[in-house]
Amino acid sequence: MHALANLKVVEFAAFAAGPMVGKHLGEHGAQVIHVESRTRPDGFRVHYPPYKDNQPGLDRTGSFAIFNDSKMSVALNLKSARGVEIAKQIVAWADVLIENFVPGVMERLGLGYDAACAVNPSIVYLSSCNMGQTGPKASQRGFGSQLTSQSGFTELAGYPEGGPMLLFGPYIDFVAVGFGLTAVLAALDYRRRTGRGQYIDLSQYETGVQFIVPALLDYEANGRVMTHHGNRDPNAAPHGAYPCRGDDNRWCVIAVFSEDEWRAFCRAAEHPEWADDARFASLAARKQNEDALDQLVGAWTAQFSPHEVMEKLQAVGVRAAVVNTLADLFCDPQLKHRRIWREMSHPVLERFDYEGPPFALSETPAELHRSPLLGEHNRRVLGELLGMSDAEIDELEKQGVVE
Repeated sequence: MHALANLKVVEFAAFAAGPMVGKHLGEHGAQVIHVESRTRPDGFRVHYPPYKDNQPGLDRTGSFAIFNDSKMSVALNLKSARGVEIAKQIVAWADVLIENFVPGVMERLGLGYDAACAVNPSIVYLSSCNMGQTGPKASQRGFGSQLTSQSGFTELAGYPEGGPMLLFGPYIDFVAVGFGLTAVLAALDYRRRTGRGQYIDLSQYETGVQFIVPALLDYEANGRVMTHHGNRDPNAAPHGAYPCRGDDNRWCVIAVFSEDEWRAFCRAAEHPEWADDARFASLAARKQNEDALDQLVGAWTAQFSPHEVMEKLQAVGVRAAVVNTLADLFCDPQLKHRRIWREMSHPVLERFDYEGPPFALSETPAELHRSPLLGEHNRRVLGELLGMSDAEIDELEKQGVVE
């Protein structure tokens, strides 16, 4: 028995912030139905490569696959009254509803929280959107990259002589997923104890702000506005990414905070004279002469592979780590041991490495199933779960209600 074996979830969501919550629930046994349509499919199916053999197609994208394993797919035309009626039947069946549209969209479809409660009073309803459901910016549309800037991260990334830099990908989407998953499980526990459901109004913007608390505290306590200063840290030197030997410009990161660590670093680098150099005699001195220090450290690291640098320094208690490429992640022995990558066959993608959860439950481990084709489970959901006959489903397909 899986941890969430009796849980039923319906997902009116797209891209990452909503579907990834459903993904984690499905991997632990929940029945998750991902509702979309052929006229307006999940954006990851049509807007985001990579595609199988670089050929776009609704079932050919890895972006959709990696966020939607362990689910069923139903394709409904929610612009039709009958499509909305069927959606409400699925809502009545479900324990949890997940949506991440702009505020007002679900209400206009007739699937807002009040409408959901009318057919299922104990529903746990998660709305995960940019700004939350209330406030002067609630209607603002956007995506994770925009939220990364609004949450303050972009101002912290970049070099002093340049402007702020975007982080790769919709970073805040993934921050919001953790909060959304926790909130859903908490609401389910509340329902188990009281019999009452809940509405969860999650602001992705606010989840991002939670992750820059040290910078906020520094401003609150000291009036300092943290900004971009490259890879440097005010309390450490050397501190940065340093070039190493190897193809494709390999790198290793190093962080030295204490005087003991600095002396250990000098010994490991076989340059004990650095410890006696007046320019580097204290943290303040090293910070004042950081350009010269980085040149020396970079010249030393360039003689070795990043793994050699990491092992030499970690052996003496200095913080160091290889800067992994994406190829490195797929062959990392730690990730392999933890079964992060789960290879499965797919009717279109053929072989695909799905990403397992970053936590392991000892008694009820996750079990992944491949991502669905668009509308693959129409008949299973409408027939087995909602009790419709084949003739009824055939007619709905003819009418364009079921796509």
